[in-house]
Amino acid sequence: MTMTTETPTALVAEDVLTEEMLCRFDERTADYDKTNRFFTEDFEELRRSGYLSASIPTDLGGAGLDLAAINRLQRRIAYVAPATAVAVNMHHYFVGLCADLHRSGDPSGDWVLQQAADGHVFAAGHGEAGNDIPVLLSTTKAERVDGGWTFTGHKIFGSLSPVWTYLGVHGMDTSDPDAPKVVHGFIHRDTPGYRIEETWDTLGMRATASNDTILDRTFVPDEAVIRVSPAGFAGADMFHVALFAWALLGFAGVYSSMARRAYDDTVASAQRRSSIALTRSMAYHPEVQHNVAEMRMHLEGMNAHLDRVCQDWSNGVDHGMEWPVKIFACKHDVVTRAWAVVDAALDLTGGAGIFKRNRMEQLFRDARLGRIHPGNTMLTHEIIGKLSLGISPDEQPRWG
Repeated sequence: MTMTTETPTALVAEDVLTEEMLCRFDERTADYDKTNRFFTEDFEELRRSGYLSASIPTDLGGAGLDLAAINRLQRRIAYVAPATAVAVNMHHYFVGLCADLHRSGDPSGDWVLQQAADGHVFAAGHGEAGNDIPVLLSTTKAERVDGGWTFTGHKIFGSLSPVWTYLGVHGMDTSDPDAPKVVHGFIHRDTPGYRIEETWDTLGMRATASNDTILDRTFVPDEAVIRVSPAGFAGADMFHVALFAWALLGFAGVYSSMARRAYDDTVASAQRRSSIALTRSMAYHPEVQHNVAEMRMHLEGMNAHLDRVCQDWSNGVDHGMEWPVKIFACKHDVVTRAWAVVDAALDLTGGAGIFKRNRMEQLFRDARLGRIHPGNTMLTHEIIGKLSLGISPDEQPRWG
């Protein structure tokens, strides 16, 4: 990976994420979750502040913030509004990966950057039932037609469904059975031939409005097609690796901050809580101290891991074919540790933590989704295990 660095504009964290904004996000989070509604007010504040254009390169009108900088900002949002951060990550991972392509001298994503600079919102249509290798394979059918491609399939987990302008989708072209290809393109909201089904009523991350999208020969013009690649890992290039970096490390950042919030709330609660068996607060109970220490060690480990991988990516460190391993391993490590922290936090919070009025109840539900978010634990272990053993993930049969 080779990328040139750029000097960001004067835009800094305080410009796009003020403390006043974050306080308002915090106040709205419980209501979004309770009513299962989209984070409209949060989203409009982020749009007005310029946050959605923060990852656009400076020469195209943005702030030029790299993955490490965006990840730090995403963590600030996630501390108060996890679902808001998860959903906005979908926009940043398309814009951010295209910014990285631009910095590396590849103009194939410049069209995305220009649209984002004009205020358009990007979302991800990669989720598919029955496809456990997202992005690199697809159950959606892509067909070549005059001037572009049509897509037919059923997409799930479509965060930002109320507000996206462009939905990034992928589909499989099997016109040559011996050489299937995966086509990546962007559907404009005004395009006919698709519908959004409001299916999102879930355990956690309820404000993301990650509804299903049904594609029925939905047309994407050639100008909005960013990649046509051989199916599987053999077709992966900088586009795919950058997508994984921005998406998976973005997810990791969200869950790391949720763990920090659970930790902070637990420590504060322990100072206040009492027991008739103690003369001082529960902070002096030896098992509270033990569990808080375990939580803190998880936080130290996950944040150091995440910071290092994000910084290496942003600095253009050449890890070569080790990058997929590093990205998947980091995401898995962070969300696994984050879940351990939140699980322990609920133990220490006790019965009070299971009531809807307690933020811990929502944090517990939201945090459990970290291990389901791509890449899930099964795919992560498969990819890392095979690549570490020198086995191609495309090799057939898949196992045995």
